[in-house]
Amino acid sequence: MKSIRRYLTRTLLGVVVVGATLSALSAWFITDHEMDEIFDAQLAQMARVVAGMLGGDMDTRDYQDLLEHLNQPGHLARLYDRQGRQRPVSPQADQAPPRRFMHEERLLSMGFWRADGSPLLLSAYWNEEGLFPAPREVGYRWVSYDGAQWRVFSFNDRDSDIWISIGLREDFQEELARKIVYGNTLPYLLILPVIGLAIWWIIRRGLKPIDALTRQVARRHHQDLTVIDHATPRELEGLLEAINAFIDRLRLALDRERRFTADAAHELRTPLAGVRIHLDNAHADEEAARTLHPAHTDQKTSAGSPTLQLSSLNKARCGIERLQRVVDQLLTLARLERAPQRPPEIIDLYPIAAQLSSELWPLANERGQQLAIDGLDTLPVRADPTELGVLLRNLIDNALRYTPEGGSVVLRLEHQNRQPVIRVMDDGPGIAPEALEKVTERFHRANDQRTSGSGLGLSIVKELAQRQHARLQLANRKPHGLEVSVIWPVPE
Repeated sequence: MKSIRRYLTRTLLGVVVVGATLSALSAWFITDHEMDEIFDAQLAQMARVVAGMLGGDMDTRDYQDLLEHLNQPGHLARLYDRQGRQRPVSPQADQAPPRRFMHEERLLSMGFWRADGSPLLLSAYWNEEGLFPAPREVGYRWVSYDGAQWRVFSFNDRDSDIWISIGLREDFQEELARKIVYGNTLPYLLILPVIGLAIWWIIRRGLKPIDALTRQVARRHHQDLTVIDHATPRELEGLLEAINAFIDRLRLALDRERRFTADAAHELRTPLAGVRIHLDNAHADEEAARTLHPAHTDQKTSAGSPTLQLSSLNKARCGIERLQRVVDQLLTLARLERAPQRPPEIIDLYPIAAQLSSELWPLANERGQQLAIDGLDTLPVRADPTELGVLLRNLIDNALRYTPEGGSVVLRLEHQNRQPVIRVMDDGPGIAPEALEKVTERFHRANDQRTSGSGLGLSIVKELAQRQHARLQLANRKPHGLEVSVIWPVPE
């Protein structure tokens, strides 16, 4: 991934350069347009001033005096007679002092024409490549002369019946606009490196909080899962909150794993110790029988020893069964916590409940229990099919284990406020009211220890219900028994 610092530096410098370029172009066009208007106004004003200075009684000598003022070094004005012929030029005409003229004056010219269009007086640069075109009407016009464009304003003096034209070569306007733009842009170009360094320094200083946060996280020990308490700018508060939330989730997950390992070790140790004790008792019983009845050991005629031996072996078998159940449910929990949650789908709950009831019916029949389904014969819910099967199996198995021989377990499918609900009701001893909230914790078992269990069944049910956005409710029945309800949201 690209560096944020490098990206911001390049982008901002690019924006500055592009902005400067656009600013220079805008200044060029705006200045050029404004110069057009200003120079047009000045040309018109000069023409009217010159017309006001002319008189109807001006003779050739007066125009000769005016001609001398229009001469430029190396470029002379010309006076014409009525036939369009140039009048003789004075030998001293080209001796004008250079200090009287500026470089830009060569771009400004003036001409006088008679009423019939014949030239009367043409200043420098308007008579060197032929006669400058005579005016035809009052106003502004563009004239191409001697390879250049001239902006010309023409005016007719009614008192003298003379046409006056004053022109400004386009080069003058372009040069002036160029000088203005260069004068404004050059300082900006000179200061551009300073702007670049300032941008780099500002970005570097602005990204320091990210570097500080990175260093603080990098220096942490892998067992340090406390929240990061670091002053950050407002823009990094969301990132810091997300990191702290992730640390909280990670700490909870690790705590759950440690608690799971400790509880599993404790629960596995208890049945294994019981198995060993019962097997030791069976071995001791056998040795005692041999000592007390040595003559009848092979015939097993002692009434006490075989009974004691059978009792110990039965207890050992129950311990092994409990151990197997603990291992199976621990593996189920481990798979649930590590498996990614798949998107739920709408499925019918009734076929799954019926199939699980048929699979667990032999266990109920062995103890003379009744296992039945009533209520609706179709109940759509939004859930994962596999997880739903594990949830129902644990509910039914838990109810059968805590229901005495000859009791009944009923699965009822119904709606509650349009929400699909399954209720598993048994005739067992129920749960003490003060333990209803704790019974869904891992390895928490009811006080009735006459049944073999691991205390994981309802915790698995709770975990699966949360994954399916369902609610788990437990309530004691009257006169005795437990009712476990799972309520799903209304399927869309």
